[in-house]
Amino acid sequence: MNVQTKFHGKIELAGEDIYRFESGLPGFLEEKQFCLLSLDDTPFFVLQSTKTKEIAFIVTNPFDVFPDYEVKLTDEVLEFLQIETEQDVLTFVILTISDIFNESTANLQAPVVINNTKKIGKQFILTGSDYRTKHRLFEPPAEQEEK
Repeated sequence: MNVQTKFHGKIELAGEDIYRFESGLPGFLEEKQFCLLSLDDTPFFVLQSTKTKEIAFIVTNPFDVFPDYEVKLTDEVLEFLQIETEQDVLTFVILTISDIFNESTANLQAPVVINNTKKIGKQFILTGSDYRTKHRLFEPPAEQEEK
């Protein structure tokens, strides 16, 4: 399958490179198929719609940036994604990239969870947590103490 992408131009995808999001993503309910593309030598990826070139989300593994981050999947999500083992699961968070890169944020409240074995995914909204949609990726520099 040939796909026009936002950041990588035209690419060729095999069937096993496509993830199915039966429910779409919030705000993009008609977008059902995505691929995951690496962004050069960075810890970031592009979750690219295979249908609409302009729909591409910069994502990252949240555990690399927020080591204390916890995602507890409900039984409903485990069943929906047909997750059988922890090894099946890929977890990403969608980033909002700021013009000033150090001010970029991650949506920890709604991780994208993918069953990499079955190639199905869902954006799962965490309820009852302190996570927000805009967690800074980088801590602002501490102000220098006055002498």
